[in-house]
Amino acid sequence: MSTIVSKEEAHKLIDQLPANATWDDLMHEIYVREAIEKGLEDSKAGRTKGVADIRKKYGLPE
Repeated sequence: MSTIVSKEEAHKLIDQLPANATWDDLMHEIYVREAIEKGLEDSKAGRTKGVADIRKKYGLPE
């Protein structure tokens, strides 16, 4: 599910980039922002797993 982004938000994101930023830099920033927003939505909705569960899933020590 995509989040609606206002032009103002897009401009703020672009304005944060250095003057020599590339398209790849912009795409990276968009990806990171989207991932953070999705994670926050999941957290608010209770769609999370405990650290112990993740460690067990991947065979990591607790």
